[in-house]
Amino acid sequence: MIVVTGATGNVGQELVRILVGSGEQVTAVSRRPGPLPDGVRHVQADLGEPGALEPALAGAGALFLLVAGEDPRGVLALARAAGVRRVVLLSSQGAGTRPEVYRHPVAFEEAVRDSGLEWTVLRSGGLNSNAFAWAGSIRDERTASAPFGDVGLPTVDPADVAEVAAAVLTRGGHAGRTYDLTGPAPVTPRERAAAIGEALGAPVRFVEQTPAEARAQMLAFMPEPVVEGTLAILGRPLPAELVTSPDVERVLGRAPRTFAQWAARTAPAFR
Repeated sequence: MIVVTGATGNVGQELVRILVGSGEQVTAVSRRPGPLPDGVRHVQADLGEPGALEPALAGAGALFLLVAGEDPRGVLALARAAGVRRVVLLSSQGAGTRPEVYRHPVAFEEAVRDSGLEWTVLRSGGLNSNAFAWAGSIRDERTASAPFGDVGLPTVDPADVAEVAAAVLTRGGHAGRTYDLTGPAPVTPRERAAAIGEALGAPVRFVEQTPAEARAQMLAFMPEPVVEGTLAILGRPLPAELVTSPDVERVLGRAPRTFAQWAARTAPAFR
């Protein structure tokens, strides 16, 4: 049995669907109920309270773990005591490129590597689904706003992240590896807005924010150090943050999906 934390999120929900479709027994863990395939056991729990995970971990052989909460070692100790053998951590690209800022995922990576379990770390670049932040303004005004409109980053389809996670959770050969997951090419915010417009069959106007405007917006839901790190990546990416990684293709045997493919698949959310 495989335990999936964050099971109703953009990656977790797709991961549960893939695992169930391949015949795996899955326990879905999330803070709030959400849509899940028929027959999937759901445990409502918060990773900020590791003890709440005990019912979910009973009988599990593998764990898909998000960077959430403050006690990864407590979570992993519970998993080990329950008989979990394999853990796959969804971390962030920033843990490798800017560890001084992304200390939270770095702490989770260290805990996973020290856990005594068979581990794999997935360092995801920015997710294409971050563009859902534009859904309201695109529906209402056909506009999308972001800073650094002409700086491209190789953002990744959450479905590709989920497929890689499913492969790593269910197949051998990935123990002790860290995979960087990106899309096939850098895409700018202006180009993302245009791709969504193409998928909708109606143009989307791009409005470039100032860094100060973006900072104020982000501070409403992100800690200040993470906001500063995120703005640095968006506006002044390091060479390593511009690289298109081969790891999605290495694991799945196919190229990662493009942003345009993601936009075509998710167009109803913007209508």
